Amino acid sequence: MKYDLEKILPHNYPMILIDDIEEVNIKEEYILTNVTIREDNVFFEKELNGVSYLLGIEFMAQSIAAYTHFRNHNVTPKIGFLLGTRSYKCSVDKFENGRKYLIKAKEIFCDNELVSFECLIYNSGVECAKATINAYQPQDAQQYLNSIGV
Repeated sequence: MKYDLEKILPHNYPMILIDDIEEVNIKEEYILTNVTIREDNVFFEKELNGVSYLLGIEFMAQSIAAYTHFRNHNVTPKIGFLLGTRSYKCSVDKFENGRKYLIKAKEIFCDNELVSFECLIYNSGVECAKATINAYQPQDAQQYLNSIGV
């Protein structure tokens, strides 16, 4: 099944960086998404023949946003804010052109607006990156943005 990610994520193309959702398991609190690195990716670097390993954090964040959409039964995507990550470890120096990566995000903490996820990125069953991602999704994002002067 191919999901319409523009209806799930609070982004539009070309800023939607994941390709599809492979599995959502609300009971076990995780999502599996995927991305295949292609030259049409807005962050593609010809000299790397891929994208920076740092983009893994955004793959993880978009996977979390997709999971949150399903968990909250959202009709429209809500804005969330990446608060930070602990121990982003990546064993590759780039995400390589033509390779498909699987991203798993598992919720480990949630108190309505604050969440924490353990995230992993795999290529052909081999772990490439991992991190704990912390995010904030206020009930009223526009009011929050106004309160901080954005």
